[in-house]
Amino acid sequence: MSTLTNVFSAHAAATGTIYEGTTNLAGYQGLSGGTAGSIVFRDGGSGGTVLLTLDVPANSNGPFTNLIPGNGIRFGTDIHVTLPAAAAITIFYG
Repeated sequence: MSTLTNVFSAHAAATGTIYEGTTNLAGYQGLSGGTAGSIVFRDGGSGGTVLLTLDVPANSNGPFTNLIPGNGIRFGTDIHVTLPAAAAITIFYG
């Protein structure tokens, strides 16, 4: 299994498509924004297939970060993210 060689980042502070095109999600850093809920990553827009769900507390006391092992999670169409109110996410993809 190879590892990603070119990694890029994108940021979102509202629900929507954060990256258009085929790519691998390699990791993320998020902030809960003071509202508990779920951060949901979908492939194929707001009605697409859920590939990753993160439950976040109301107060996470700072950012939370995770690197996804191997080649990450493959998104064939785009990366769409649903965020709780006031939350934000930065993704790393390649």
